[in-house]
Amino acid sequence: MSVRITTLPSGLRIVTDAIPHLETAAVGVWIGAGSRHEGDDEHGLSHLLEHMAFKGTRRRSARDIAEEIEMAGGDLNAATSTEHTAYNAHILAADMPLALDILADILTDSTFDADELEREKGVILQEIGAVEDTPDDLVFDLFNASAFPDQAIGRPILGTAERVTKFGRDAIGGFLETHYRAGATIIGAAGAVDHDQICADAERRFGGLSVQASKTESPPALYRGGDIRLKRRLEQAHIVIGFEGLTYKSENFYALQVFANAVGGGMSSRLFQEVRESRGLAYSIHAFHWGFSDTGLFGFYAATGAKDVAELMPVALDCLGSAAHSLTEAEARRAKAQMKVSLLTALESPAARCEQIARQMMAFDRVLGREEIIAKIDDLTIEQIRRAGARALSSAPTVAAIGPVGKVHTPDRVAARLRAI
Repeated sequence: MSVRITTLPSGLRIVTDAIPHLETAAVGVWIGAGSRHEGDDEHGLSHLLEHMAFKGTRRRSARDIAEEIEMAGGDLNAATSTEHTAYNAHILAADMPLALDILADILTDSTFDADELEREKGVILQEIGAVEDTPDDLVFDLFNASAFPDQAIGRPILGTAERVTKFGRDAIGGFLETHYRAGATIIGAAGAVDHDQICADAERRFGGLSVQASKTESPPALYRGGDIRLKRRLEQAHIVIGFEGLTYKSENFYALQVFANAVGGGMSSRLFQEVRESRGLAYSIHAFHWGFSDTGLFGFYAATGAKDVAELMPVALDCLGSAAHSLTEAEARRAKAQMKVSLLTALESPAARCEQIARQMMAFDRVLGREEIIAKIDDLTIEQIRRAGARALSSAPTVAAIGPVGKVHTPDRVAARLRAI
């Protein structure tokens, strides 16, 4: 690989991957703090801070930030997740110094202007409202909350309207000071990049990050499972049935990933073929497996009409349960091929590759070689894949549903159906 890694004296880490023949580059700053690092009185603060970073510094107004990067043909974006926050830019190679300067400016010298803060709170309230109006998004928030009740990892990343309206500049500044520290920060870049120049620029521009030890620890996640449903006048029931998955650090993580892909990751998967193609019970159905630093979530989502809920539930559960016993070599090969294509596709996009190497550094303190990952996937046996699925399905079920939910199975019925297979 052409990956290079440097740790500056401050603890700030820089990882780059030079991709030949490209003329553009992606660069981003990843902070090891997200929504699960918030205290009870900070719910939604990491997401608000991400928004406010673009609202002006002592050198640039919010409009200046947008105009400068777009004058160079680039773009800026950011995202808050459960365990980290990322700020990204995509630019021509020659404009890397500009991108780093803007990223450093917004992360070390934002003013958090009071008027901008009030306006941005309004924007976030609109965002929260949009989720409330989008059942296929909201059902996953309900699912997470039911899987991890009374825990930060289970709370919606956006926060609540009541809490967001109360945040002031001091709260934002305090969260930034506590969590936005050099030792918890990674700068990633991929494409037409010069590693040594990025290191020199980063050392000069990111001196404003605190060099104190990071305080990004969070309480261990405790998966419990549960049942939550909202009865609404909708044409479809939006359903998520899930179980405890695996941390991305688990030796069985890839086995459960393959299992999820095989049962519900594509048009040839069991869920798609049986639920949609053979029976026409749903337009949308797919399985998922999300890994976190100390836990994971596995399950499936489906949207179906009220009259089809009763039939869909046992059919979908039978697809999962039977796969844990009878998943075939051909199904496993297809799922493995999908995963490998997804992995290798990231090598063809500077933005995707930038995110990939930064996330790997955040998770493992190193970049995983593609040969290493492909070998882990290829070496999985059908028995390992089935066992990973069976282990997940034996955990306490979590049920979340919105719409006409009267015929959605309870967790006890879900568990009983799976035991009977």
